[in-house]
Amino acid sequence: MIRKNIDVSVKNEGAGPIAMLVQVASRYKSSVNIGQGSKMVNAKSIMGMMTLGLASGQQLEITVDGEDEDVAMKNIEEYLTGN
Repeated sequence: MIRKNIDVSVKNEGAGPIAMLVQVASRYKSSVNIGQGSKMVNAKSIMGMMTLGLASGQQLEITVDGEDEDVAMKNIEEYLTGN
């Protein structure tokens, strides 16, 4: 299992970046959970991610667990930070 805190840097806010993040997370077999504070949601669930939101400057905790966790975390982090 890999756990990281990531500072979000997205160009647009709203449903578009959230949908893209769900697509990125869904490429992997590993479970991917994203949270802020005491709230954690399944990053592969558009409804769950909509309740969390996604905005620049936000700090999120990312937890990835499974056989492809390294590459999943790398790509999710790249998406969220724009790097």
